[in-house]
Amino acid sequence: MSSRLNAAKWSPDSWRSKPIVQVPDYPDAAWLAGVEAQLANYPPLVFAGEARNLKKALAQVAAGKMFLLQGGDCAESFAEHGANNIRDFFRLFLQMAVVLTYAAACPVVKVGRIAGQFAKPRTSPTEKRGGVELPVYRGDIINGTEFTTEARTPDPRRQLEAYRQSAATLNLLRAFANGGYANLSNAHQWMLSFVKDSPQSKRYQDLASRLTEALDFMRACGIDPEVHPEMRTTDFFTSHEALLLGYEQAFTRIDSTTGDWYCTSGHMVWIGDRTRQADHAHVEYCRGIKNPLGLKTGPTQKPDELLKLMDILDPDNEPGRLTLICRVGADKVADLLPSLVRAIKREGRNVVWSCDPMHGNTITSVTGYKTRPFDQILKEVRTFFQIHAAEGTIAGGVHLEMTGQNVTECTGGARALSEADLRSRYMTYCDPRLNAEQSIEIAFLVAEKLKKERQALATADAAE
Repeated sequence: MSSRLNAAKWSPDSWRSKPIVQVPDYPDAAWLAGVEAQLANYPPLVFAGEARNLKKALAQVAAGKMFLLQGGDCAESFAEHGANNIRDFFRLFLQMAVVLTYAAACPVVKVGRIAGQFAKPRTSPTEKRGGVELPVYRGDIINGTEFTTEARTPDPRRQLEAYRQSAATLNLLRAFANGGYANLSNAHQWMLSFVKDSPQSKRYQDLASRLTEALDFMRACGIDPEVHPEMRTTDFFTSHEALLLGYEQAFTRIDSTTGDWYCTSGHMVWIGDRTRQADHAHVEYCRGIKNPLGLKTGPTQKPDELLKLMDILDPDNEPGRLTLICRVGADKVADLLPSLVRAIKREGRNVVWSCDPMHGNTITSVTGYKTRPFDQILKEVRTFFQIHAAEGTIAGGVHLEMTGQNVTECTGGARALSEADLRSRYMTYCDPRLNAEQSIEIAFLVAEKLKKERQALATADAAE
């Protein structure tokens, strides 16, 4: 079946006729429909041309010419929305990108889990406390964290607040990306206060000093950041899991220049590991939009099932269309990932391989906190690169849950956070996130891997 014929059977609401999982039970269907109709008249959050630019950049990632850095909050919060938090997150992204770009000589595609990452899939639809059972918290776009009937009842009005927060966040991110804050001359000023005193500080300051020397040399040669916009601005894209499909449908619009359908709630959306059933609603919705797509591949993913999903979501094998986000777990990745990589390589598919070392390494500490051991996160990243090196394929990106705030949610790292430290600044509403120190440590590890990868390729080219 051709992709054109396949697409002809799709419409923005065709997902409604399919089985669906991980959806909230709204008590008032008419109220929900009214909110969705209201959202359908709101301006788009992003534009089709921006999504196409991201797809072009991801095609370069798939070809090994760029690297994908994707990360952000587990689930965005209404309560924590503020300019300082957005600034700190953006600054951390810039720090990590500088480490990757300069240390590994590799351009970075920057994609945040932000301005739309409000809904979360959950293991169970309900939660019990002291004999009381209520709907589980599914993200601020759906219900509240407080353990009360009122807070846990899904409320359509929350979608309106999610839109307003996303629009405000995007406005500030665009200002930071294009208004001078991203100027490479500010590399030293990007340091967050709590990173200055960390074990990673000297390593970053050394790199920043070398970058400053390089910029001084370029100025002496007549190349000034104030004259060359590529040195003082950056492209920054947004992404989130396309989980709440009524909300996504409301922002599915026809691009006037191409006539194609785009989801305008974010530049890139992904399908989660719990909603990737080939005949279900989430796959049905995503196959018809032209945005770049992510597909989470967990420990139960089989090669033939993955190829079937790829035929549905990317029938034309379009470079940049599909990013496979592997979330297997440090102790399983060596056994499970190679068969997937070989199957995709055998079929000649153009995909971005990205490593999510977070979701497969979640444990509950003895103190009762959900956490992620940093050594396991590092182990999965290392193994991911080793597998692709062995298979002759491209390790294209990392997908992290992280924050610019000084949290204590993942144990380990340069400061060696222990389980006893978790309670001091455990701020997440859902899953544990890397703090800035830990995120930068990941960036240095990835930069070292990329540098070795590029050196190996250069050696191989020279030998031919």
